[in-house]
Order: sequence, then structure tokens, then C-alpha cells
Amino acid sequence: MMRIPFETMCAQFERVLESRDMEKHDAELCARLIAETSLEGVYTHGANRFASLIKGIDEKRVDVHAHAQMSDSFGTLERWDGKRGVGNLNAYASMKRAIELAKKHTIGCVALKHTNHWMRPGTYGLMAAKEGCIALLWTNTMPLMSPWGGSDTKIGNNPLVLAIPTGEGPLLVDMAMSLFSYGKLETYVREKKELPVPGGWDERGELTTDPEAILQSKRSLPIGFWKGTSLALALDLIAATLSGGRTTRSIGSLEEEGEVSQVFLVFDISKFPDQKNLQREIQATLDDLMNSTPLDAEKPVRYPGQFREQTRKENLEKGIPVDEAVWNTILSL
Repeated sequence: MMRIPFETMCAQFERVLESRDMEKHDAELCARLIAETSLEGVYTHGANRFASLIKGIDEKRVDVHAHAQMSDSFGTLERWDGKRGVGNLNAYASMKRAIELAKKHTIGCVALKHTNHWMRPGTYGLMAAKEGCIALLWTNTMPLMSPWGGSDTKIGNNPLVLAIPTGEGPLLVDMAMSLFSYGKLETYVREKKELPVPGGWDERGELTTDPEAILQSKRSLPIGFWKGTSLALALDLIAATLSGGRTTRSIGSLEEEGEVSQVFLVFDISKFPDQKNLQREIQATLDDLMNSTPLDAEKPVRYPGQFREQTRKENLEKGIPVDEAVWNTILSL
């Protein structure tokens, strides 16, 4: 691993994006969102995914000139069309609008269709939490899991995000419906490591800790076994229905993943008359959780997102850890 200064990473991403004819202000935002993902320790969906974004642009699956636009309005719910634009820019605009709707109506929802991979989904949950809002958001994907009891790939791993503002920094749940995200599997392959627990089936239908075998079979193990595939299916159908976009089944008919459907649901709690009491109870719950007796004394119990700011500070001071091969690929773009 090597460490790259945050500003250096942003500048390199911007140069590459502008070389693909992306407008400067779009390139700056797109680059910053990706670099901040790595800055906060989510390396699988930051610098590690940058080359995939550029590949999509070069293959004309991602249109750098397209921007998400509202296509229908139903009061607190709006449908937006991503027009196959850059995924993180579309998601950023959609969450920004959902927050605006929530600030006006207490609840706001933007359902987005025909967009591309949004990179790190937690980014958009944090946007809402920083505005004093609770957020639920999710996406569907190409088929990446088998339905429980089936052997063929039919269901997406459909990541889900829940963000809650707290006095100590947002609680952030950011998870795929598969036990290991595909980005995490790719990291294990690159580092030539086995998974700590079985993460899916190989092409012979046997559970395995070999990440490369799972990537080849496209049969990830769902969280909670049958419960994970049930939740993934429901998230897929809700996202496609609300947005009027593609389902996982439909996305699977494309040569590569694209035109996915996403939902950004926001609740503004900043004006609730009992907000202070609510925040006290949230904090008391988190304090109680962290006082749990740990199984390993060197690994205290923590809540999701607790060390995000600590990681961010460390990486700003020391530089962002990047696999040398990944960084060399980025430099070659």
C-alpha cells in the first residue's frame, strides 16, 4: 500500500475526468466525492472503483454530459430521469432535492431511474444527516445473487443505506444484501486473501471462502440467508416501481450494468418540538450499546459509522492508503 495526499487524489481524478470531456465543475464534484470516499476509509467504493467509472465513460455507457432531471411530481415524491449520466453526480442531485422536499414538507422522496453506479451510497445518507434529517436510500443492481433455493443468478445485491443524525456524528448503516459486496470481493482477490467466512458458492455449487470463485459464479451468499434475498427482491421492486425504471431482471438483459433504479427518502426531524429529547434518547442508546462487554477486550463494541471522522482525520494527515497497482492504473488513465 502507498499513501496519496487527498488533494493529489482529487487533482488526478479531475484531470482524468476532464480528459473525457466532462465539464470542470462536474469533474470537481465527481472527483471530490470519490476521493472523500477513500478518505473516510471506504476504499472499495472510492479510488478502487475509479477505473470502472472511466471504463463506463469510454464505452459510452456513462454520458458525462447528461444530468438527472425531474420527469414527474406527486407532491412530496418526485420521479427523476438520470439519462445514463454519471452515477454519483445523479445521486448527489437527487439527494439534494429530496432534502429540499423534506425541509418543505417534513418528508421528501426522489425516485431516480436510468442512472449508473452511485459509487459509495453512504455519501448521500451523510448529506441528509448533516442537515438534521433521517435518510433511507437504496439502489437495485444487475443480477448478482441466486434466489434462496435456486442455482441461477436472478437477484441484485441491492445496497441499502440508513443515516441518523446524532450529537456525536451520524449513525450510518451502508450495506449490500450480499454478505460481501462485490467491491470487497475484488479487494480480497487483489490482496490474494481468503474470506474470513464463506461468502458465496463456486461454480460447482459449493460454499467457498475463495473470492475469485464467487466473482466467477456470481452467486454471493445473501445476508440472513433467505431473508436477504427476500429483502433484496422487495427493494428492487419498490425502486423500479417508484421511479418507473428498470428492475434487476431488466438490467440483467443489458451487456453491462446500467440504467439502475434508486430511491432517496428523507425525513426532516430538525423542527420536531421534542427534538432535544429524541437526541438524548438516541445518544443514551448508543452509549448503552458501547458499554456492552466485548468478546475481545481489544475490540470494543461500536456503532456503524462511529470511527468515520477518526479515519478521515488520520488519512488527511498521513495520506489516503491506496493499493500501488490501483494507483498506477489511475495514473495511466
